[in-house]
Amino acid sequence: MLILLDMDGVLADFEQGFLDAWARKHPDQPAVAPEQRRNFYIDDDYPEHCRPLVEKIFTARGFYGGLPPIPGALQGVREMLAAGHDVSICTAPHSFVRYCVPEKYEWVEQHLGSEFVRRVIVTKDKTLVFGDVLVDDRPDIKGYRIPAWRHVIYDQPYNRAVQGLRMDWKGWRGAVESCVN
Repeated sequence: MLILLDMDGVLADFEQGFLDAWARKHPDQPAVAPEQRRNFYIDDDYPEHCRPLVEKIFTARGFYGGLPPIPGALQGVREMLAAGHDVSICTAPHSFVRYCVPEKYEWVEQHLGSEFVRRVIVTKDKTLVFGDVLVDDRPDIKGYRIPAWRHVIYDQPYNRAVQGLRMDWKGWRGAVESCVN
């Protein structure tokens, strides 16, 4: 089975990386706790006056490359490969972050090794990519085509209002096996 994995929010812990940077840069400003998030885009969960501060964090050089792995993600990828699945990363770059794409490649090399870099697909439209399964924290993936893959929602607080097949790294096997046939 060809499994496509989104990067931010599935493999790389965008939430923790953001919270760490927010605490360093704005210790006087309260952060929105991950369990309180309700929107896919993090700036939509902050008051209007804080949004420029939020954007400045995730557009900064080093942000994407410095994200910690989501607990269990790297082991989960290794287990998928060991189970005989073909695994690729299918990630969308942030349109206005000039460092985003090179830092995503650096992150993969650092955490999954240089051989895994060839498995990275960077696209703004994931519906154009062939696969059996796409694991993505984004609850609504739209694009030019009807996707060939089945969307498995990687469970995050901001996507829990959306119905669909879900997974986390502890239960990846059950979610993937339910996509067979």
